Amino acid sequence: MEPLCIAVTTSSRSYTVTLGDGAIERLGPILDDLRLPERRFVVSSPLVWRLHGQRLARTLGASEPILVPDGERSKQLQTVSRVYDALIRSSADRASTLLTFGGGVIGDMAGFAASTYLRGISLVHVPTTLLAQVDSAIGGKVGVNHPLGKNLIGAFYQPHAVIIDPSVLATLPRREFRAGLYEVVKYGMTSSATLFDRIRRERSAIFAKEPAVLMAIISESCRIKADVVSADEREAGPRRILNFGHTAGHALEAVTKYRRYRHGEAVAFGMVVAAELSAARGALARQDQAALADLIASLGPLPPIADIPPSEMIDAMKHDKKMIAGRLLFVLPTAIGGATIVDDVTEKEMRAALKTVGFRG
Repeated sequence: MEPLCIAVTTSSRSYTVTLGDGAIERLGPILDDLRLPERRFVVSSPLVWRLHGQRLARTLGASEPILVPDGERSKQLQTVSRVYDALIRSSADRASTLLTFGGGVIGDMAGFAASTYLRGISLVHVPTTLLAQVDSAIGGKVGVNHPLGKNLIGAFYQPHAVIIDPSVLATLPRREFRAGLYEVVKYGMTSSATLFDRIRRERSAIFAKEPAVLMAIISESCRIKADVVSADEREAGPRRILNFGHTAGHALEAVTKYRRYRHGEAVAFGMVVAAELSAARGALARQDQAALADLIASLGPLPPIADIPPSEMIDAMKHDKKMIAGRLLFVLPTAIGGATIVDDVTEKEMRAALKTVGFRG
């Protein structure tokens, strides 16, 4: 199967997302064709490097990788400092390329390091989780968490290339795979009824990781993300649609100290909350709300939420980076394949929606 190329065009940088089985083996020549600096540093996690590092090393002829801990609890400035330390010890200069090789957390942290080391060096993402392949590797958002909120410290820094190889998903645990699939549901619910229906129809093939089916849902998600980012690089307008499920989702991660939920799982609950808010307002048909809830439930079990007080969720949302002039921007679905952005959700509405979907405390 020939690799698929998807263009991302922004005011700061234009680049290509290359998608195809075996793309990792062609990584060296791809970077050479792009004329990216030949001094290449890889940032990965110990697990990802153990599983797939040799494939990357063969094509790059790379030296030892910079290995840092993975997971939301490690997504902090202290971990980024370890990347800086390694780059400085190796005398990395502006004629260097930093490759991220891992999931969304590795991409966000190492991408932030690339954006700030010497005020910016070349950056390439090679995502190894479904969530990173369909979402976080594209669009230039890099950064780390703060104890008071998710992704509060960061920057917009577009990569010079994104290389996606679905074959690495073969080793991804089912729970991590599901976490990425919830982000695909997000794209379907906000932008593509066709993608939403494909997930419903082809769940078995998706979980079997059949190559053609994976390529279809990953490429469609990437196209949606690329189009939105190209139209609104810095999230001043239309790009905010991609935050569907993330307002309550980020709050859920924060109040549980990033220990209970995978990011995609928290987003799944966030989508359910947003759909309830929209349906309660009469902006979303209850039939479409039920279709979303049923699809999420059909993908597998989620960790419990019943012990989490709505008041803690609301307090966490007030620290969200989507607060603008004291008002919280909220993405509400209006149909399968459509959504709108509002800034008038009241605390009373939010509390009611949280209780309806199961937050009790």
